[in-house]
Amino acid sequence: MSPTFRSLHNPNYRLYAGGNLVSNVGTWMQRVAQDWLVLLLTANSAAAIGITTGLQFLPILLLSPFAGVIADRIPKRRLLQLTNVGMAAPALVLGLLAVTGTVQVWHVYVLAFVLGAASAFDAPARQSFVSEMVDPDDLSNAVGLNSAGFNVARIVGPAVAGLSIALLGGGVVATGWVILANGLTYAAPILALARLDGSRLHSPALVARGPGQVVAGISYVRSRPDLLLILAVVFSAGTFGLNFQMTSALMATEVFDKGPTEYGLLGTFMAFGSLAGSLLAAGRVRVRHRLVVGAALVFGVLEIVSGLAPSYLTFALLCPVLGLAALTMMTGANTFMQMNTDAGMRGRVMALYLMVFMGGTPLGAPIIGWVGEVFGARWTLIAGGTLTVAGVLVASAVYLRTGHHHVVVWEGRRARAAARSQDFAPVSSGR
Repeated sequence: MSPTFRSLHNPNYRLYAGGNLVSNVGTWMQRVAQDWLVLLLTANSAAAIGITTGLQFLPILLLSPFAGVIADRIPKRRLLQLTNVGMAAPALVLGLLAVTGTVQVWHVYVLAFVLGAASAFDAPARQSFVSEMVDPDDLSNAVGLNSAGFNVARIVGPAVAGLSIALLGGGVVATGWVILANGLTYAAPILALARLDGSRLHSPALVARGPGQVVAGISYVRSRPDLLLILAVVFSAGTFGLNFQMTSALMATEVFDKGPTEYGLLGTFMAFGSLAGSLLAAGRVRVRHRLVVGAALVFGVLEIVSGLAPSYLTFALLCPVLGLAALTMMTGANTFMQMNTDAGMRGRVMALYLMVFMGGTPLGAPIIGWVGEVFGARWTLIAGGTLTVAGVLVASAVYLRTGHHHVVVWEGRRARAAARSQDFAPVSSGR
């Protein structure tokens, strides 16, 4: 088997990845359908899309630290089955409301928040569960393959959603059928988890209940300038730059006067670049923080350029390059955090990472949506890219001024501790 796909030799990982692929296709179908539904219900309100996106990610901001502790206390296989049920329920309810023609925009807001709450507990468990299925030497490879599967879904899902909505009439009912289909796809990971061979899992001992576990994780990250740099970079990009489901919808409808099919294709084009970045990441052995910073800067500049695109074709051609830069940054940041964190802090550190990366969306999405309403759709990309570049440059300057010495000291201490202890373990991986 090719080294790029070596983790797939593991039957448990292969089964798990297949179930996730089906679910991820459905997730991307709903993202397109949900945004289109909001546009239909609010007469193309950019602010309404921003509010919906913000509410869906708000629980991650609020609940991630506690979700990380839960992921270390409960068997992850069981927890993931529960979270998938929790994500299927709001999708099925929203789909039924839309199909019956009774849906209102406040329904979308409430159910987006419920879906986000289930996702907040799903993400840390999913991130760290991969380490229970694959050998330590395959962890970094599994990070890239998880991203590759996610981006294959990004290629298929938006295209299927856009075409389905168009074929079903393009109205509220059409979006409802697509959202219902997503609710059914959650059965795939639930069944895959049930079929895993438990004897082949490397499940760690569960963490006992105790006070101060969340605070300990925060203190650990605060003592690590290199981790803080990565968190600052992904916060800047995630908060202001990575709002594609909103910005693409606005560019397609307001700037280029296109319909749901063309809108869905934009997500597919971007996913081609992201898939290329995922496969490159799967073959990468080591990640340095320079890669993450450089990719974030390139991404921010490209986003500004895409906001100035003179035509739909130009914008569509820029999407794959944007996707490549964004995915290189995201996968590099994920891998760096996991491979440079002590194993005992695994769940809590990754929960904090997800809180900063994805939890910034409730702050940034409404702001970018407001910018789109006041200044026009193009400025959602121009402003987002500018704020991303500014945030990365400030974070890098602070790190270079104060952080490097502390990282060198920490690495020396870690090496001495590893030499004294034979049970030092590498960190888990995940998407």
